Amino acid sequence: MGEPYLQVVRLRAPQATICFDRFHVVRHLNAAVDEVRRSLVRQLAGPARAMVKAVRFVLLKNPWNQTPKQKQALSALVRSNNPLSRAWYLKEDFQKFWDYRHEGWATRHIKHWLWSASHSRLEPFKAFARLVRKHLDGILAWTRLRITNGALKGMNNKVKLVSHRCYGFRNDDRYIEAIYHNGGCCPCRQRTSPESPVQDRQKSHSFLHTSLATLL
Repeated sequence: MGEPYLQVVRLRAPQATICFDRFHVVRHLNAAVDEVRRSLVRQLAGPARAMVKAVRFVLLKNPWNQTPKQKQALSALVRSNNPLSRAWYLKEDFQKFWDYRHEGWATRHIKHWLWSASHSRLEPFKAFARLVRKHLDGILAWTRLRITNGALKGMNNKVKLVSHRCYGFRNDDRYIEAIYHNGGCCPCRQRTSPESPVQDRQKSHSFLHTSLATLL
């Protein structure tokens, strides 16, 4: 969501529709919740401080994934009616946005949420509301496109794992070959005779493309 990236996209692909990834938006939202929790921890002392300090992951976790013990802790926290309970309600209310499929209703919901966040007296949520207003068009594009970078990020993690597991490669071709074999389950090509680096590289790429075409 950085401005330099947006400027490059507008310059190089002016016809593209900018759609911000859900993961990045929620990350900023969770950071606002956690900052409210941290500020409250600094103000409290004794058992109350220990309770608020221990509920970080309870606040950030989706309600349907919580254990009975975590639900009990969250219920006690929400009933306390402190700034952290307001932060949790704002977080859960914002998450409803991802279920909208009509841009008009989504716009109505998020504008109502922005008003609530701006009047919440919680500085982290005021900052997040300003961020949402600044990138509102790219966030609302989710209702039409419903795309995410989750698959791409998962593939990048697998690529990094290949590199870390082998502690480096002799050249780029071997690295690419290992990525194909680990990510696409391609069989290894057997060498039958010594070959020059150029011939070896050409045959490796031809073999990999044939293997991937068979898998697809």
